[in-house]
Amino acid sequence: MPHTDLIRRINDRKAVVGIVGMGYVGLPLSRSFYEAGFKVVGFDVDPRKVTQLNAGKSYIKHIPSDFIKEAIKKKMFSATDKFASISKVDAIIICVPTPLTKMREPDMSYVSSTCEMVSKYLRKGQFVCLESTTYPGTTRELMQPILEKSGVKAEKDFFLAYSPEREDPGRKSHNTTTIPKLVGGLGPKSLAVAKALYGAALETIVPVSSCEVAEAAKILENVYRSVNIALINEMKVLLDRMGINVWEVVDAAATKPFGYQAFYPGPGLGGHCIPIDPFYLTWKAREYGMSTQFIELAGEINTNMPHYVISRVALALNKFKKSINGSKVLVLGLAYKKDVDDIRESPSIELIELLKEQGASVDYNDPYVAQTHQQREHDLKMKSKPLSEAMLKSYDLVLVATDHSDYDYQWIVNNANLIVDTRNATASCKSGRKKIVRA
Repeated sequence: MPHTDLIRRINDRKAVVGIVGMGYVGLPLSRSFYEAGFKVVGFDVDPRKVTQLNAGKSYIKHIPSDFIKEAIKKKMFSATDKFASISKVDAIIICVPTPLTKMREPDMSYVSSTCEMVSKYLRKGQFVCLESTTYPGTTRELMQPILEKSGVKAEKDFFLAYSPEREDPGRKSHNTTTIPKLVGGLGPKSLAVAKALYGAALETIVPVSSCEVAEAAKILENVYRSVNIALINEMKVLLDRMGINVWEVVDAAATKPFGYQAFYPGPGLGGHCIPIDPFYLTWKAREYGMSTQFIELAGEINTNMPHYVISRVALALNKFKKSINGSKVLVLGLAYKKDVDDIRESPSIELIELLKEQGASVDYNDPYVAQTHQQREHDLKMKSKPLSEAMLKSYDLVLVATDHSDYDYQWIVNNANLIVDTRNATASCKSGRKKIVRA
C-alpha cells in the first residue's frame, strides 16, 4: 500500500490506530484519536491495565472512565496484551518508558523490545511512530534496523516517524489535543503520513525536516527546564544561608516584563522527563567526543536536592534536641507535583528512603495516591495515612514535599509540632510561623 492510500484511509477515518503503552502518554492520546473519530486499539504488557480498560475503568486521575466506557460501547476502543493484533492496525504509535540505568545511561530496552515485537507482525502500508523521549538518532539508528527485520523497508513498504510526547499531567490550560505536535519523518512519505494522522486528531502540527530534529527539540525543551530549575535550586541553597526567602526573590524578579521567566525551587526533580532526558543527551554527546558540562552540572545539582532537604530536616529537629534517628516523620505528598497522581521519579520517594536510612519512622499522606506500587527502582510498600489533628500531633516533623491544593495548610500548621516546607506551601499561613522551616 503506497503512502497515499494510507493517507486516504486516515482522512476517511477508516484507519485503525494502535497505541503501545497505556500510561500517562498513551491513554490520553487514545482519547484524542477516539474523539477525532478513529477506532483505537491499546496495547500494554500489563494484563491488569488491559483488564481495567476493557472494564471501562481509568487508572489515571485526569482521564475519566466515562470516555473509556463510551468508546468501548461504540466498539471504538479495546485494550489487549496480545501483540499479534498489531497486524490489524494501520498506525502503530509507541509510548513506552525510556528510563535510565543505575549508571545513568539510556535504558532503551523497552523501545527495543517493543520494536522486536512489532517487527514480527509488521506489514506493508503501516505507519510506525515513536513518542517516547530519547536521544537524537534513536528512530533511524535503533528502530529502523529492528523493524526492517520483518523484510519490509522503511519509506518504501512502511513509514516511520518520531513525534515527541508533550504531556503535562494536571495542567488545565493545555491538553493532548491542544498542545502543538512536533513531527519528523524518516523521509518525505513518512512525514506526509505523520502530518495526516496527527493532523486529523490534534489542533496544531509542527513538521520538521527529520526525526533527529524532532528528537533533539524534545531534549532541548527538557534540558532548558532542568538547567533553569538547577539554577534556582542553587540560588535557594545560597539564599537560605543568607536568611533570604528565595520564593519572595523569584516573585520580585518576575515583575520584570521581559528577559526573565520564573522557575521555582523544590525538593528535587520528578516526572518522567526532566530528571532523565538531559542524561540521554550527555550520553549521546560522548559518541561525538564532547562532554556537556553545563547540562551535567545541572543534573548534579538537581539530583542532590533531596539530600539538601534531609539536611534541613536534621537542622530543624536539632533545634528541639532531636535527631532523625528515632523521630516520627510524616511526608505530605507522594506525587511528583501538585494535584496529580503521578509518582514517576518523584523526589518524595527518595526523601522517604533517605529518612528511613537514617533511622526515622516515616509515613506519608497523599489524597491522590492511596498506596504505593512497585516501580523499577523502588518498592515502598506503604499506604497513605488519613490526616487528623491527633495524627498530625503524633509526628515529630511534617515534611511538605508536594503542595497539593487539597491541603488546608493553616490547619496542618496549627496541629503539627514542626514543619519543613520544600514548596513554600505554608507562605500564606498567618499563625504558627515559628514552627516552619523552609527547605
